[in-house]
Amino acid sequence: MLTLRHSRDSGHSGDVAGPEGSGHPRDSRPTRFGRTVRALAVSAVLAGQAVLFAPGAAQAAVCSPETGSCGSVVIAPLSQEPPSTGPCDSPEPVVCRIRAQTPEQREQSREIRMMYHGLLVEMDREECAMRAAGASEEEIARRMVQLRNDAKEITRAGMSPEEVRALEERNIAKYGNPLGPTADQLYAKYGSWEAVTAAATRTSVPVDRELGLEFRECPCAVA
Repeated sequence: MLTLRHSRDSGHSGDVAGPEGSGHPRDSRPTRFGRTVRALAVSAVLAGQAVLFAPGAAQAAVCSPETGSCGSVVIAPLSQEPPSTGPCDSPEPVVCRIRAQTPEQREQSREIRMMYHGLLVEMDREECAMRAAGASEEEIARRMVQLRNDAKEITRAGMSPEEVRALEERNIAKYGNPLGPTADQLYAKYGSWEAVTAAATRTSVPVDRELGLEFRECPCAVA
């Protein structure tokens, strides 16, 4: 039977990549996720980090609503409105930044977001594999937080130095860490390792919708 592991109804608002790792020695296992992150990071460098992916490059991470598969689903066209200069009525800072972008910049933001969704799919699969191997909830949670941190190599590659600096300053002020909360900080906040895993692997629905996207969770059977 297909089993969805947890809900992604909300997410961290400041950084598209999310929370920091556990502070423990990094796991050097050559996982498929790690290979994916490294390959995409190289692509970003070769592209000069100005435009992370060429138009359509993220399509491998996309599924159509009819297929029932997991990953990014395009549900609406991007706004073609000029950059907003007035007050923003969204409580989500990233949504406000998207609205202040040009249509061309929104296209780039959507491409980056779709690739980030593809990384979440890889995280889903690794979590499923760890559960099948009998890993503990704490081991899974710490690994997911670490992988989410690894994903910053991709999501931040498409940002300007000013945007990265703003995110890091926010995280330092809030968590004392430029990369966001550690696994232990998330455990103190949520009270269970299962909740830490959910926090590390969720996406921000308001940000997705602003970019005309929806993320579909991956059942463990897909792995």
